[in-house]
Amino acid sequence: MFKHNPKLNKLEQDNRLYQMPVPVIGLTGGIASGKSSVSQLLRSHGLSIIDADVLVKSIYQHKDIIESISDLAPTTAINGAIDFKKLREVFFSDTTIQTKIEKLIYSKMPEAFKQSYKTQPHAKQDFIIYDVPLLFEKNLAPLVDHKVCVWCPREMQIERLTKRDGITQELALKILDRQWDIDKKKSESDEIIDNSKTKTELEHSVSIFIKNLLGN
Repeated sequence: MFKHNPKLNKLEQDNRLYQMPVPVIGLTGGIASGKSSVSQLLRSHGLSIIDADVLVKSIYQHKDIIESISDLAPTTAINGAIDFKKLREVFFSDTTIQTKIEKLIYSKMPEAFKQSYKTQPHAKQDFIIYDVPLLFEKNLAPLVDHKVCVWCPREMQIERLTKRDGITQELALKILDRQWDIDKKKSESDEIIDNSKTKTELEHSVSIFIKNLLGN
């Protein structure tokens, strides 16, 4: 079993995210900062991760959620499923609808999180790594024991995002502006994983993080 460094156990259970019985490590970053790459590396070392994006996508498949979104933004629901490209367009044109839809989604998150914890093989580690892009934006930071930011310069985020998603620089900037600035996230975090260099250097940074996590 992977056992956490006792120094990372900073919160009482009642004060922790969803009152989880074990420490929660909040893994965050900005869009296109490379958080998914870090998660893959952590999994390759045998660690389990709860991914907020996966939880959100599963919630979007709930029949009641699809119906509610269809009522709020009819163009985004096609044949009983959500068209995420159109949903993104609605989000950036109507913040009122975005707020309402996000409220619907996040009302389901506690249940989805706890279910994921029950069904995934977390018994092999006495902590939770929670991959959550909006850790700060959704005011979850005070509810996790340790905050880890996957960082790269903003200019690199823009370059990666336009290349990865095939979008314009203008849209990339709009997306970034909806999030906390990556340097602000960096300054508010307890630990930084630098993803601005080579893959080998990223692997080294992840190895250091794991050593800190386990107290080795």
